[in-house]
Amino acid sequence: MTMPLLDDDQLSPEAAAVFADIRETRKSDFVNNFWRALAHDPVSLKRTWESIKQVMAPGALDPLTKELIYVAVSIANGCNYCINSHAAAARAKGMSDAQFMELMAVVGMASETNRLATGLQVPVDAAFLRQPPRSITED
Repeated sequence: MTMPLLDDDQLSPEAAAVFADIRETRKSDFVNNFWRALAHDPVSLKRTWESIKQVMAPGALDPLTKELIYVAVSIANGCNYCINSHAAAARAKGMSDAQFMELMAVVGMASETNRLATGLQVPVDAAFLRQPPRSITED
């Protein structure tokens, strides 16, 4: 740990306001260690919290899918904290052990084939590249 975790009574007023929003948004009194470490910089704390609320909110992707993606990226980046916190969030959103194990298989396979394609310097097939839409005047 490079920064001590702040208890509620150690927070600046700005950080305390973010913690209050975390609790209200999540409908829980629990504020995890990530936020407690980040609370040393209330500006970064608020910016990061606002961004994560926006990105992880329901949208075109359902909340479980977003958590699964977060776990996969966290594995790729080697972030043990995020692997565990977002796996817990995925479980809370309905992820089964079978889904988790299938996710691990996909992450492992993608890691292997990514390294093979990178090492072999395989050129991207033209069919995989998104083509710009044709304009009306091209007809």
